[in-house]
Amino acid sequence: MKIFHKRQAIYLSFILPIFLSCNNNLDEVVYSELTTENYSITNAYQVIGIVYANMRPLFWHQNYYMLQETSADAIVMPANAAGWDDGGIYRQFHLHTWNSETPQLTQMWNTLYTGVINTNRIIEQLEAGAVPDPERVTTQSLVAEMKTARAFFYWLLMDNFGEVPLLTAFSDELPAKSTRREIYNFVTQELEANIPLLSELNNPLYYGRFNRWAGKALLANIYLNAKVYVGEEKWQEAIRECDDIINSGNYSIANDVSEPFRTFNENSPEIIFAIPFDEVRATGFPGGFCVHLWSWHAALRAKFNMIGIPWATGSGKGITQFINTYVDGDKRLQGSWMIGPQFASDGVTPLVGNYDLAGKQIVFTKELPNGVFTGEAEGYRMNKFQVKSGAMNGLDNDFPFFRYAQILMIKAECLLRLGLSDEAAVLVNEVRRRAFQSDHPNGELTGEDLLKNSAYQYGYVENYEIVENGDQSPIQFGKLYDELGFEFSWEGHRRRDMIRFGIFTTKSWLSHKPNGEHRICFPIPQIAVNTNPNLVQHSSYQ
Repeated sequence: MKIFHKRQAIYLSFILPIFLSCNNNLDEVVYSELTTENYSITNAYQVIGIVYANMRPLFWHQNYYMLQETSADAIVMPANAAGWDDGGIYRQFHLHTWNSETPQLTQMWNTLYTGVINTNRIIEQLEAGAVPDPERVTTQSLVAEMKTARAFFYWLLMDNFGEVPLLTAFSDELPAKSTRREIYNFVTQELEANIPLLSELNNPLYYGRFNRWAGKALLANIYLNAKVYVGEEKWQEAIRECDDIINSGNYSIANDVSEPFRTFNENSPEIIFAIPFDEVRATGFPGGFCVHLWSWHAALRAKFNMIGIPWATGSGKGITQFINTYVDGDKRLQGSWMIGPQFASDGVTPLVGNYDLAGKQIVFTKELPNGVFTGEAEGYRMNKFQVKSGAMNGLDNDFPFFRYAQILMIKAECLLRLGLSDEAAVLVNEVRRRAFQSDHPNGELTGEDLLKNSAYQYGYVENYEIVENGDQSPIQFGKLYDELGFEFSWEGHRRRDMIRFGIFTTKSWLSHKPNGEHRICFPIPQIAVNTNPNLVQHSSYQ
């Protein structure tokens, strides 16, 4: 039972609509909202719950989560005969042709800054004694928790936008940009100071909240990417945070590759920090966590007797070049991707198409002609997050933002970059082993394997064939890069991994060709620049 998040959801279903904009209200850019005049304080958990609920909109279909996947080399959202394309705004991320007026960027910016503003306000109220402390919980620990949550929002702002305004107080002032290093220094210093004040407990009360181990997982991720952010290697620092989580004994690898992604997955031993969802009471806006809706063909409604209906023929699908990197025997292929002929819930009645496959059975195939326009059944679809029978629009699955497998893989990557490839392989195999039968020859990798080039066949595709190779330089630690793709597909990691491995702006895949080094960061939304005279657009996007 989701003790914390189901209780929290009741409070937040009434509060969230006040400050979350939808696609019809993109002209409102949030810097400060919500004062004590327009909401009431009844207890501390209700107050801090606003911050965690603010994380849910990151996972709707025009926000953070989709952008991390569709700007990278594993998932694409092409148009098809159903016509669901929204003017090509999804293909912009595959082609790297987004600009400051692309609506998803405004959604992400507003969501993240709403989180910042709410944490600033709550920190001030906690420190002023305006919020009653729960029993056996101190104001100091609640302030530390909110500062850690604020660091989480700033990490995502720094990671996606680079230079952004740094707001540390609840204010109506219009801020200028801070450098990426200033944001990085602020975030790491805040976390180093506040993580020791967080609870060590791993129990239902802290599920979906930042305890000490979730804070360390956040800091490990930031140190892992420090060379991208500030040009400094922080491998040892990342290992230190991972070791603390590992040595805590609070988390372990689940026996089955699918366990952390099932409906009602809150009891998975792998989940360190989750974004809780509930299809009725904790949906975010709009529709909650609905990756199945934008990936699946509408006919799949009958496969799961769904109440909600997937959107037209679906769009989010696997890029053939990525699918081809899987090796024989890897359970994560079918654990992540819906493949082959599709049937109704009886397992017998074929599901049929409506457009180019009108009246014919839907058979999901891996081949894509390009990333711009595909047939209604071309491309493997999302199969990672379980969809229960009778599902509504949003899923009941909590999103595992940080999980134990990631901590092992972060440590493995850092060891590999420090020249300790055999030690890295031990950790990679601890994660990888469950994806293969115990006696399968592909079940384990050696340290030497991890040093090899990626199996990904990069190149520009036309009519199902690679017609231009583009940059073919080897990827350092390419086999580890491949392994990250297999393990974390559909989890929002791929853009950040590609940038860290130095290939996000150099390689070609499907219909994507390199379009400038500046694409490592997104532009500041134009409406934010227009409404704030102190905010200057990144020079590369002017």
